[in-house]
Amino acid sequence: MTNQDAELLELVKKLTDRVDALEVEIKELRVLNAEVPEETMVAIAAAVAAYLGHRAKRRQAHFTTSAIWQSGTRRRQHAHDPLHLR
Repeated sequence: MTNQDAELLELVKKLTDRVDALEVEIKELRVLNAEVPEETMVAIAAAVAAYLGHRAKRRQAHFTTSAIWQSGTRRRQHAHDPLHLR
């Protein structure tokens, strides 16, 4: 074997050891993250977003079943007036 082949073999061994170490570390991280409940992750994400300045808006579905609302909506859908006047 030449000197260059020996160097390449040594580099391959080092890279293989490094990849093995990284795979072990990734497996450990997966085990650690598997135990975190979704609610905790959401709370952490909300805290980070608030720290970065994002203001969350709470929205809730709102349904009405009154006949007045239904007839008014139906009337507006059939009207051909422009939606916005300038």
